[in-house]
Amino acid sequence: MKQVFESENISYVEVSELLVNDYLVMVNDHENVNRFLGSRKRDIYTEDDEIAWVNKKLEEKDPVFSMIEKKSGDFIGNIELVYIRDPVRELGIAITAKKQDKGFGSEAIRAVTEFGFKTLGLEKIVLRVRLFNDRAIHVYRNCGFQEYDRNDEHVFMEIEPEKKSP
Repeated sequence: MKQVFESENISYVEVSELLVNDYLVMVNDHENVNRFLGSRKRDIYTEDDEIAWVNKKLEEKDPVFSMIEKKSGDFIGNIELVYIRDPVRELGIAITAKKQDKGFGSEAIRAVTEFGFKTLGLEKIVLRVRLFNDRAIHVYRNCGFQEYDRNDEHVFMEIEPEKKSP
C-alpha cells in the first residue's frame, strides 16, 4: 500500500483491494458505521461492491485515504475529500467500530484538512453530518468546523484555512 502522508499516529495510504475485507467489516456494521454514511449508505455491501469502489477511486485519483494505525498496523477507517467544485471539497470519514473513541477521528480530520489546504490548495472544506450524530458534531467543532446550516436530517459545517496576519 502506498503511503501518501502521515500524522502522529496514522499513516494515510491509497485505498487498496488488499483492505477490502476491512472495508466490508466497517461499512456493513449498521449500528456503529453504516447508519451514519451519506451517499454510500445501503443495506449490505459485497466484495465486488468494495473492489469496484476502490478501482473507481483510484481511477479518478480522488483524495481518499485508508488510515492505518502506525503502532499496530491495524486498519482504522477511510477519510476523503469529495469533489464539489474548485476550490471546495466535502470531508467524509468512517472509522471501524474497534477504533472509535480513541482520538483517531480528531487526528485524521485535522491532518486531512491541513492536507487539503496546504497540498491541494483548497479554500474551504465542508461536511454534512446526520442530525442525531452528536459525537461527530462535537468532534468536528473541536477540529474547527463551524455550523452554517441545518435541516431535518443534517447539520452542515465548514472550515477555511487560518488567515495569517501581515
